[in-house]
Amino acid sequence: MSKKNNQRKNIVYSTNPDYDYDYNETQEKATLNNSEQKLYVSLDRKNRGGKEVTIIDGFVGLESDLKDLGKFLKTKCGVGGTVKNNIINIQGNHRDKVMNLLLEMGYTVKRKGG
Repeated sequence: MSKKNNQRKNIVYSTNPDYDYDYNETQEKATLNNSEQKLYVSLDRKNRGGKEVTIIDGFVGLESDLKDLGKFLKTKCGVGGTVKNNIINIQGNHRDKVMNLLLEMGYTVKRKGG
């Protein structure tokens, strides 16, 4: 079997000789301007051994831009964290500081949770 056959999603066989398999299903959306973004900032303690994590989600755009934003926020807060599944996790309770930084950058920010 060729490599192209391994990349076919949900197609086993087609009797149509002109059928064109779609190999590029996942295309990233272009990054919106900061003023057009609506980010949600929340605090989470579940399944983390009682440790708090600040979560930023709602980002629309390229993964590289999301990673750059995550790196910027982690640097400004002086803590670690991660960027996975279009969500930025920052170790500790830095919700207010993150919200202020995002507002200064021109993002629309909403607090999620209590």
